[in-house]
Amino acid sequence: MERPILFSAPMVRALLAGTKTQTRRVVKLRGAEVIDERGWQTVFLRSPWPWSPEADAWVPCPYGAPGDRLWVRETWAAPHDRDHLRPREIPNGTRIHHRASWEGPSGLLWRPSIHMPRWASRITLEVTGVRVERLQAISEEDAKAEGCPFDEPPPGKPWAWFRKLWMDINGAESWASNPWVWVVEFKRVTP
Repeated sequence: MERPILFSAPMVRALLAGTKTQTRRVVKLRGAEVIDERGWQTVFLRSPWPWSPEADAWVPCPYGAPGDRLWVRETWAAPHDRDHLRPREIPNGTRIHHRASWEGPSGLLWRPSIHMPRWASRITLEVTGVRVERLQAISEEDAKAEGCPFDEPPPGKPWAWFRKLWMDINGAESWASNPWVWVVEFKRVTP
C-alpha cells in the first residue's frame, strides 16, 4: 500500500541527506486511552463512550506497516505560467520546484505540502518498522534517526534537539503532555 506523508523543509533536507530514518506522529485518540501497545503496529484503544464506533478496538498505524510505501509531500511551486491553476489542474510532468532545495530567486508561488500531487513527489520511503511509545521515551539513537543535524553530537544533544523541534512544530505543551506516538522507521527507495 502507498500513502502520503507531510514533511517540513528541514526534514526533507534530512531525508535527502540520508540522516532521517524515523518519524514520530501522535496517536489520534479522540478521547480514548491506549490500553495495550503490544501489537506494535496496532494499539488497543478504550473509548470513554461505549456507543462510539471506535470503542474498545485495535487501531492500525495510519502510516502503514513494514513493506508499505510513503510518498513525501513537501512545499512546492510550479512555473509562473501555472500560478493561476489549482494544484490538481497542473499537468502531470510539469517541472516543479521544491522549497527545501530551492536556491533561485524569490517570488515563486509556494504551495503548501498538503496540496502536492503524487506525481510531483520526489521522495519515496519504504516502511521498515512501526511501534508505539510515549514521546519522551525517545532514545539518543532514535533522536539521531529523526534527522539530528549534528555529525557527532555530545551526549544529550540529539535528545535536546528533538525536544525543541517537537515543541516548535507542536507547541510547548505537546512535549509536557507526553503523548503516545507512532514511531515509523523507513528507508528511502527509488520510486
